[in-house]
Amino acid sequence: KKTEWNGTHAVKDIVQIINPTTGFIQNCNSTPFTVSGKNSPLKINYPKYMAPDGENFRAINAVRLLENENNFTINKMIETGYNKKLAAFEILIPALTNNFEKNISATDNLYFLKEVIDTLKAWNMEASENSIATNIAIEWAQLLNENIRKIYVDEGEADQVAVTKKFADLASVNELLAPLVKAIKNIEDKYGSWKITWGTINRYQRISSDINQVYKDDEQSYPVPFASAIWGMLPSYNSSYFAGTKKRYGVSGNSFVCAVEFGKKVTAKSLLAGGNSGNINSPHFTDQLLMYTKGIFKDVLFYKEDVLQHIERKYHPGK
Repeated sequence: KKTEWNGTHAVKDIVQIINPTTGFIQNCNSTPFTVSGKNSPLKINYPKYMAPDGENFRAINAVRLLENENNFTINKMIETGYNKKLAAFEILIPALTNNFEKNISATDNLYFLKEVIDTLKAWNMEASENSIATNIAIEWAQLLNENIRKIYVDEGEADQVAVTKKFADLASVNELLAPLVKAIKNIEDKYGSWKITWGTINRYQRISSDINQVYKDDEQSYPVPFASAIWGMLPSYNSSYFAGTKKRYGVSGNSFVCAVEFGKKVTAKSLLAGGNSGNINSPHFTDQLLMYTKGIFKDVLFYKEDVLQHIERKYHPGK
């Protein structure tokens, strides 16, 4: 009791919502006050300490998709969950392109960026394996104010979305263009050209069962169209460069993914990052690898009769 400030809350007092009329509940490690779109709990009704987490771009994309559809099948839910819109760039890219067009003339030494700007301006803000703009945008955004990448905030702090909007509104030409110059140079230094697709750089590699993977550009890897949840990506895929690599390799994000439909019988589909086995010599070490890079799910064997139809081997105690 010495550590209690004002006693404890009853369960009925915590932030919650049951059967919202919108027909959906979503959570993307974001504020509960947008959990069900327009029918979400009201922030004003709860103490700040009860839900300090702010909004993020992943949740913005999720709510937008779920609000516009009310007739989901399990396959349609998977398709929606693999939407590749990067909502953060819907704010950042217009700020960049508008500043360039307003302030950089044909005689300016930064005018060499015009083709890059045109590429970004024509982009649909969706991550894609064959997209040059995706690669440029992510390499550029990683060099901007680090606060726009801060998803988890403390009580009283502005959330990621608010910080990003403020940055986009107030950023100077130099704050936007200097990082772009550096991003383009970084890509050119690695590849000789800035016209490199996202899938060329963003890869998935599983060549070892070691916990601490060593990634190698000369070993087999596979292109991945997904990106980090920081930018609003629903199928989160965080990749990084490593010592000695020119490519980025996935290290975290979606690992086990499952969609479940409840009814008279349970129907479910799932996907793992690579495979079910940690044994590099097992056929199940990489049998879901290509599926993972493309968001292709397998059926879950939920009922005993389903499992028995797909047996590879049986275990008999004592034998």
